[in-house]
Amino acid sequence: MAEERAQDRLANALRRVLALRAQLAQDVAQTARRREVKRWQSQRLRGTYQDLFAQARYAQAGEFFLTELYGDRDFTRRDSEALRIVPKLARFLPDRALTTLAMAIELDELSEVLDARVAAQVGLPIDEASYARAYCVAGTRAERERQIEMVDRIGQALDHLAGRPGLVSMLRLMRGPAQVAGLDHLHRFLQIGFDAFRAMRGGAEFLATIRARETDLMRALFAGGGAGERREG
Repeated sequence: MAEERAQDRLANALRRVLALRAQLAQDVAQTARRREVKRWQSQRLRGTYQDLFAQARYAQAGEFFLTELYGDRDFTRRDSEALRIVPKLARFLPDRALTTLAMAIELDELSEVLDARVAAQVGLPIDEASYARAYCVAGTRAERERQIEMVDRIGQALDHLAGRPGLVSMLRLMRGPAQVAGLDHLHRFLQIGFDAFRAMRGGAEFLATIRARETDLMRALFAGGGAGERREG
């Protein structure tokens, strides 16, 4: 079977995540609980990486991860914008950039699924104990490992793309037209990501730190989950 084209992968991922969010939004009570879960996770991340993100070299990249990849914002408008112009994106952006966008949407899709499961299980108000219990029954170890792996792969791809001056210059030139066309959310995501990784002048240490700490936390949570751990199959 031929490998899925980058622009098709992006369009399909966008359709899935938009449909998923629309489905989840039908349950108002669970939507509120998901917001609480996302808010709690965002605060946890700020605490976990306070030392890393306090370094001037990593401050921009840290904010990008907290707001654009692991954040508690609603990305529906960004994704709707992207779906509307996938063919145009394919004309202006290289396949690697389109694939990176697709990976970011796929990460968002997985995170939405896992957050919805946590929200259905967690006790309110959320604290470390209630979150740990919900985490262990809401997702398999394989799903959580995949989530961490996806963050790392997206970061590596952005690190590579940020080293292409022509691509970054093109994004800056697109800022005005993007705003006029109502694509400011999508443009902001791309611009912030590339600028953040350019500012780091190499993101290997940054990405390795995130991967190591998230993996250690995941293992600790499942180790304390005991019989409550969710099983695949």
